[in-house]
Amino acid sequence: MPVWDPTRYLQFADDRARPFLDLIAQIPTQPSTIVDLGCGPGHLTKHLRARWPGAEILGVDSSAEMINTAIGDNTDALANYDVADLVSWTPSRPTDLFVSNAAFQWVPDQFDVIDRLLERLTDGGTFAIQVPNNADSATHRTIDELARSDPYREQLDDVRRLPTVSPHDYLTFFAQRGLTVNAWETTYLHVLHGPDPVYEWISGTGLRPFLQALDGESRARFADDLRERLAAEFVPEEAGTVLPFRRTFAVATRA
Repeated sequence: MPVWDPTRYLQFADDRARPFLDLIAQIPTQPSTIVDLGCGPGHLTKHLRARWPGAEILGVDSSAEMINTAIGDNTDALANYDVADLVSWTPSRPTDLFVSNAAFQWVPDQFDVIDRLLERLTDGGTFAIQVPNNADSATHRTIDELARSDPYREQLDDVRRLPTVSPHDYLTFFAQRGLTVNAWETTYLHVLHGPDPVYEWISGTGLRPFLQALDGESRARFADDLRERLAAEFVPEEAGTVLPFRRTFAVATRA
């Protein structure tokens, strides 16, 4: 399983927080129990606590590195945190709000997992989810083209590519289960600065499985080749280097 680096992930913490804030702004309920599925380093917990100050909050993530950071950075008991794989994890009791920010794209058969979690959603409860929907973007296309070329092809052939999931996919899934659904799509234009900013962005997320599947020498060469290709693809503008990033949102509430 690829390892997460909390420090690298948090390099763009403010930009990565924007979709989460847009997601929770659309949640219509007042939950008493909240589970943050794929909570990462816990940097978004403070927003849940600010929105619902009296709620019991649990953050769950499969990365021990991320959970250790969450526990260390949230010493004022904003939430509890557990290391667990979303594929098999189930809450011990019914939950008013499941919220997930940029996690379920990593979950194979994510709709089967969500379906199982819905069994623990309370009446009147909400399942709110956001996932990247940019598998066809210039960044992923550039990574995939390089990964399928020599000398990297053999080592990277089995690396899982992230899926494309549209708002309509979530709308259909939740509506078929009797939930009221608010689904939408947003493209963010992240203005990045510094050397190789697009590489730095993706190295904390979508690039990890590719880099970690390579040995040391091949990894360094792949990184250099990718930096060169991304620099040609993303030419700095007057404002900075602009990274378009499309995301899918769904907020589904049980009547």
